[in-house]
Amino acid sequence: MPDIRPTVGSGALVLNVTYEPLCVVSVRRAAILVLSGKAALVTDGDGILHSARDEIPVPSVIRLTRYVRVPYRTHVGLSRRAIFARDGWRCAYCRGPAQTIDHVFPRSRGGLHAWENVVAACAKCNHTKGDKTPAELGWRLHGGAPAAPKGQAWRVLGHRLPDPRWADWLDIPLPETAAAAA
Repeated sequence: MPDIRPTVGSGALVLNVTYEPLCVVSVRRAAILVLSGKAALVTDGDGILHSARDEIPVPSVIRLTRYVRVPYRTHVGLSRRAIFARDGWRCAYCRGPAQTIDHVFPRSRGGLHAWENVVAACAKCNHTKGDKTPAELGWRLHGGAPAAPKGQAWRVLGHRLPDPRWADWLDIPLPETAAAAA
């Protein structure tokens, strides 16, 4: 069994035989798929995994050797982290750093907990807004009306920041730095 410890790039992108992105798995799972012959290494990550008899590069992108048919979900799950990722970790009202989530139409007044009603907000704006709507305060949403994220990359990555080595297989702009996620 190889010595597999978490590395800086703690995930590996899994591609179908047709090079279609399927999901992201742990480095450990990716190494097991490669060693068992169920996947082939496409792009190396940082470092080398050692076992008693073998050394393999840390997988960053792997490709399955057999076709897998996956029925994709049509929606992206609503989570706090996903809301921050959708809004770029910025307050929807003042564009400062986001610390909380806010319901545009307050839940106490019948607002839903749904993608179309939830935005990232800083603590100051969230406290000031309270139980009011932005229109009542004369505020506007900087990013426009909130909506559920769309696209293949959201289904594959969710709220994760993509590894720059995955750019050839994902149709999304890659972030300049990962500092915004911290």
